[in-house]
Amino acid sequence: MSDRKRVCIIGAGPCGMAALRNFSQSALDVRPEVVCYEKQNTWGGLWNFTWLTGTDEYGEPCHGGQYKHLWSNGPKECLEFPDYTFDDHFRCPIPSFPPRAVLREYLEGRWTNGDDDLRKYIKFNTVVRNVVYNDASQNFTVVSTDLKAGVSSTEVFSHVIVAVGIFNVPNKPHFDGIDTFEGRIMHSHDFRDAKEFKGQRVLVVGASYSAEDLAMQCLKFGAKSAICTWRTKPMGFKWPKGIEERPLLLRLDSNTAYFKDGSSAKVDAILLCTGYRYAFPFLEDRLRLQSGLTMYPDDLYKATLWLRSGGGRLFYMGLQDQYFSYTMFETEAIWTCRYIMGTIPGEPKSQAEMRADAENWVARRKELKGPHDDIDFQADFIADLSAAVGYKPEAKKVADMFHKWEHDKDADIVSYRDQSFQSVFTGTVAPTLKSTWWRAFDDSKEAFVKNSE
Repeated sequence: MSDRKRVCIIGAGPCGMAALRNFSQSALDVRPEVVCYEKQNTWGGLWNFTWLTGTDEYGEPCHGGQYKHLWSNGPKECLEFPDYTFDDHFRCPIPSFPPRAVLREYLEGRWTNGDDDLRKYIKFNTVVRNVVYNDASQNFTVVSTDLKAGVSSTEVFSHVIVAVGIFNVPNKPHFDGIDTFEGRIMHSHDFRDAKEFKGQRVLVVGASYSAEDLAMQCLKFGAKSAICTWRTKPMGFKWPKGIEERPLLLRLDSNTAYFKDGSSAKVDAILLCTGYRYAFPFLEDRLRLQSGLTMYPDDLYKATLWLRSGGGRLFYMGLQDQYFSYTMFETEAIWTCRYIMGTIPGEPKSQAEMRADAENWVARRKELKGPHDDIDFQADFIADLSAAVGYKPEAKKVADMFHKWEHDKDADIVSYRDQSFQSVFTGTVAPTLKSTWWRAFDDSKEAFVKNSE
């Protein structure tokens, strides 16, 4: 192959688009050639809402896992790009916790805010089937399939960026008697509309963000009750009437659930908010990350560059458990693109130095005791990465907002989305909703803007 670098990006969600945008804006005389593969028919990744579950029209697993009435569960001020603020996009202040359609529009505005049409680099409706690293030639062979045409092709790349996200393959635990359950069972990945559970007694298995939000969504839209069952520790919020927590579900018998504390309850539906598994079936074994979801995966330099094989040319993006999201993806994208282009001072380091750096972060990760530790850890990670490339996402200031957000949730899980935050970039103080989140049943952009006027 020629001396010009040729980069494969797998996925056109927020991570893949951040990488693509940064390559497109490179000031180098000779930019790398970039090809992005996206199995959906548009960009956006997880932010593309669809009613489809299971498999799509091509028999591929549905990527989308968002539901109709999803609102941000973190302040938008914690997601804000320093060089493309919410004021830049909307031209007016908006409340701190927008619904999904508003956040997707913000992302798309950033991707189209430039002279280069990023779509021309993306092969839509194309799924990557196989990626192999060739030791002798120090490059990758990538096999993909155009789903519409039903035709496969093979290309060679100097570098590969895996940006498929972490919400693809649901983790579905087994419970004794689950096959005898008479009601509906679904993983949160397939949850689409809380109205489906109106009048029902819902059992939510899990104790993290999706469990918290789905229990609240179901009650908000008319569920009779919700029980959240936990394995390690309860969420511990001051729940509204109708939601309670119980220790781990042990077994089911018809429509009766039995819990570790000896209690039981009749339930009509079960929502498995039990997380996801890393899944990279298109990568050969030695390229495949095996770590579980964590604040800093093993075997990655800067949580991005794969250390075990691939000749220092394979990168993963957005694999951490996330407090920061958009700005963390952007920071990783800038670092990855500049590393590939060879424009980061002091890089590349030796394998030993990179391994030591990664192990230091992993050791610190193992000492984390809870969400406030996690927030500071991720802020430090972003600050470390951004300092190397001159990016200024103000991670430490944003961390202060995340700490407040955690306290707001502890004070009142129903009203935390009604709080107002101030942009660290523009100084704009978000207006409050005229009608509280608990009373807002229309998640469209139009209703959201009208509710905030």
